[in-house]
Formats: sequence, C-alpha cells, structure tokens
Amino acid sequence: MDLISRIQRHFRDSAALKLAVVDELAGPIAFAAEKMVQSLMAEGKILACGNGGSAADAQHFSAELLNRFEMERPGLAAMALTTDSSTLTSIANDYAYVEIFSKQVRALGHGGDVLLAISTSGNSPNVLTAIAAAHEKDMTVVALTGRDGGKIRSLLNANDVLLNVAAQSTARVQEVHIVILHCLCDAIDCMLLGVEE
Repeated sequence: MDLISRIQRHFRDSAALKLAVVDELAGPIAFAAEKMVQSLMAEGKILACGNGGSAADAQHFSAELLNRFEMERPGLAAMALTTDSSTLTSIANDYAYVEIFSKQVRALGHGGDVLLAISTSGNSPNVLTAIAAAHEKDMTVVALTGRDGGKIRSLLNANDVLLNVAAQSTARVQEVHIVILHCLCDAIDCMLLGVEE
C-alpha cells in the first residue's frame, strides 16, 4: 500500500468536494447565519446537537460562539446538548436514548431560539426527535446533513434551513460540515461587528 498516495487522495477528494458544493451552499449558509444573528439579537440562543463526530462539531461550534472565533467580541449564547453526561445518561436510562436531545430542547428552548441539528446521514433518531421538539417550541432549525438529506429533509419547514452536503462518504461530509460551521461563525461575527470586507 502506498500511504503517501492514499493521504494525497484524501486531501484532493476533500478539496474537490468543497469546491463542488460551494456555489450551492453559500446562499443557504448566509441565510442560516442571518437566522442565528436574528435569534441572538433578540436575546435568543443556539442549541446544537449531533452524535459522534457530529457531537464534536456541535461542541466546536458552541465553543466558538461562547468564547470567540477569530475576532474579539462578547460571548454569544450557544450550548451543545452533547456534553452533560449526567443529563444524557439519566434521560437514556429513565426514558430512551432517542430522547436525549429532545428533552433538553423542550426544557431549554424557547420561541425564537435556533436548533443546530447535525447528522451526516440525516437519519439519526435522536436528532429527528430534537427537531420535532424544536418545532413544538417555535424554534428555527438549521440542519447539517449529508447524502440526500435523509429523513431530516422532510421534517424541515419553510422557516428552517437545510445545509445538505450531497456526498456519500461520512468523512468527506464531516469535513465540509466543519467549513460550514466556520463560515457560520465568521458570518455571525461580521454581521454583529459590522465587518464590511
């Protein structure tokens, strides 16, 4: 096996996918950032959820908002629903794993808040139930998905934003998700801080 060639192929495939989807996703990413800024400016917050690598992405995004991204600014109200092991395990034990995010959304979410729902397949049952809970609370959903958008695509309403990366490889989808999250962080900062360029 030629590891060098294999590594180079990963880089090229990742770059090629990013370039292939940029024109399709730039508008929806900007729209999602506007929805998030509207929520934050109205004293709302962003709740984020996902499983596995998507859980890490939810935490990464909330950390960039709560602390800072690339510009100095006050912290922004964001929370990953993936980090509290006592909450997660108590819900999974007392109810069901499928409810680990939805129960938190019902308890913490309010009308005007945003749920960032991340699922590379678009079919994660606990993310689907979180979206349903967000709609019950009159929250906007920004969904990051892969492949064909899965079941999440059909759950979203006209107020929501689908950011679907139409690729089969979970690794490639997650790599684009990270770029999307960084674009959202940058756009939020630019809108809040009045950056023109």
